[in-house]
Amino acid sequence: MASASVRNTLGELNKDSFVSLLSKLIGESKYVQNNPPELIPEEDRIVRHVLDALLPYSTTTGGGPLVINHVTYKPNRGNLIVEYPGSQTGKILSFVGMHMDVVTANPSDWDFDPFTLSIDGDKLQGRGTTDCLGHVALVAELMRRLGETKPQLKSTVVAVFIASEENSSIPGVGVDALVKDGLLDKLKHGPLFWIDTADKQPCIGTGGMIPWKLHVSGKLFHSGLAHKAINPLELAMEALKEIQLRFYRDFPPHSKEKVYGFATPSTMKPTQWSYPGGGINQIPSECTVSGDVRLTPFYSVTDVMTKLQNYVDDLNANIEKLETRGPVSKYVLPDENLRGRITISFDEAMSGVACNLDSRGFLVLCKATEEVIGHVKPYSITGSLPLIRELQDEGFDVQTSGYGLMATYHAKNEYCLVSDMCQGYGVFASIISQLED
Repeated sequence: MASASVRNTLGELNKDSFVSLLSKLIGESKYVQNNPPELIPEEDRIVRHVLDALLPYSTTTGGGPLVINHVTYKPNRGNLIVEYPGSQTGKILSFVGMHMDVVTANPSDWDFDPFTLSIDGDKLQGRGTTDCLGHVALVAELMRRLGETKPQLKSTVVAVFIASEENSSIPGVGVDALVKDGLLDKLKHGPLFWIDTADKQPCIGTGGMIPWKLHVSGKLFHSGLAHKAINPLELAMEALKEIQLRFYRDFPPHSKEKVYGFATPSTMKPTQWSYPGGGINQIPSECTVSGDVRLTPFYSVTDVMTKLQNYVDDLNANIEKLETRGPVSKYVLPDENLRGRITISFDEAMSGVACNLDSRGFLVLCKATEEVIGHVKPYSITGSLPLIRELQDEGFDVQTSGYGLMATYHAKNEYCLVSDMCQGYGVFASIISQLED
């Protein structure tokens, strides 16, 4: 079948069917919030609705072409692999990453019920409409249309709906387990489109993330006798300033960041501050500053962690050389054999991604975007997608795109636009058509 004919067969998104399915998915969003240990999502609630839409076109129950595999590693936390077989062995493309969990939502903070789909003109409102239940419904509709129309394709088209993207700190639930078990190996033979970004343009780069904690020990004392204390708050501020200066010296803006269109270079900054408490007239004995490094993918996460530890070791060895604050501020009390001390620790780090700009997958995504959206402007962000670097390292040609709205990601009053999702469907149809050539 010629590519133009494929495009005509797939047609446009059936908006009524899409909205109907999405309404059912948003109705489950309360039960797929991912914030362990309090909230453990039950992604099989979403799987059930997708199966209701696709089983009438499956090889097992409907006599149709779709091959469906429901894979579960934890109770109630399934993944779904849906395959529309093509005629040529080894010719394949896939849509992956449509995750069936959502971030939490507090109804009292929203202007509408986050757990019920509401419609306001072109807006589809509710938790998960942009991230990522809207994409689950969208790709499910694409697979349903393939099952209905049965175009004669050379390429096999695969959709992988996954569990546990919003909190990947619990391994062995979603795409990581599918890869480990070899269930996605054949997807390495063609482009893999990760559908979980926003704003309708190819996202070609993401950041790595290193969460860090800087714990500072001093000496508690009455603030009226500051000369007898080691103020950990002052020490933390000065130490962090020096660490940041060294970080930006060693990891400056990289030349490739312009090529990939990163909005920012690598950054290191504090985001939280804590101390044990006490009166306003008391210098505390310790404090902790926490934050993160967002690292463009042209630097090594391991190198950065090693450097940060080296900075801290050097500061501890030379703590009396740090700038102090005022005539009695000090970080060493020789008469008491006391020195302020800094320790740094790291939570689980992840590496960023730079997509292959020479790959067939990137070229067809760009052409499809220009054809359907009217322009193509790939972008990169130092936000993190925790799972796709692992896919890239395993040999998958990962390209990323999405059709929700970046401004509503993880935000209250989340919504997407019907018109954007219709264009997303058009991009998918164009990709399939192009890859038939």
